[in-house]
Amino acid sequence: MTASAADYLACWVGGRHEDLPENVSGTVRLDIRDDGSTDHWFLTIGDQQVGVSRSAEEADLVVAGDREVFDRIVAEGTHIGAALVRNDVTAQGDLRLLMLLRRLFPGPPDARHPREVAVRAAAAHRTSLPQRGERQ
Repeated sequence: MTASAADYLACWVGGRHEDLPENVSGTVRLDIRDDGSTDHWFLTIGDQQVGVSRSAEEADLVVAGDREVFDRIVAEGTHIGAALVRNDVTAQGDLRLLMLLRRLFPGPPDARHPREVAVRAAAAHRTSLPQRGERQ
């Protein structure tokens, strides 16, 4: 794996995320277990900004799992919701915030943004239509 979840959280999650809804705010604590110890990552989300710190304080949502699972989420684009359904992680609290986490972690390496796909499809459709004055 190229990047660990801890490296990703420390370097890439904090700051502005334009794809986060402007009207959603809350706190998330990620409890990442590894060899009998737990690392706590505290995310504060609001106004499309994410603050990252190392804290075990109470949060609106607490997501817990093994380091390997969080590393897969970062390196392979595993969906956090899929990890929850498979019981790879547990979540306690405001589950609406769980889906926001998906926007903070990278998607699968071969994924495309739906808007990008729609724009390409519309452009391809326009170029296949006959232009004014052309016969079909």
